[in-house]
Amino acid sequence: MDIQQKITDMAVRVAHAILTPLGYTYSIETTPTEGEENGVTLMISSPDARFLIGDDGDKLDDLQYLVNRLVQAEWEDAPRIRVDCDSYRERAEAKLLRRARSRAERVLQTGRPLLMEKLNAYQRRLIHNELAKMEGITTSSEETDSRFKRITISRA
Repeated sequence: MDIQQKITDMAVRVAHAILTPLGYTYSIETTPTEGEENGVTLMISSPDARFLIGDDGDKLDDLQYLVNRLVQAEWEDAPRIRVDCDSYRERAEAKLLRRARSRAERVLQTGRPLLMEKLNAYQRRLIHNELAKMEGITTSSEETDSRFKRITISRA
């Protein structure tokens, strides 16, 4: 068994160890994470999805954090494990990118910079990468020590 499979198996075991005692009904499938070399996504399917996801994905973020911390305690250079439930992250990311593109279009029309809401590092990277494809638009993150920062969308 290769190291990638061992890491994936451990991530699944960790997720089971967290979710099973909580009494949830669920299943977990693993797939490679798109765009991340050696990354893996744990896709949880559950009739209890709304409880696993939480408000704005906060419970899902907590579960993902715990899975990653425990896997990285065993393998320091393990790739990031992504945890999703009933494709919540996929839908939320698509909605975020639509909102960013819409604001960028408004910036192109008005010439006035616009701010996005406070975002985590992963969300900011998604937006910076997406809007880099738009001609005439530039993005920058505010300079603070906060984990959540705002992106300014401006004309290039």
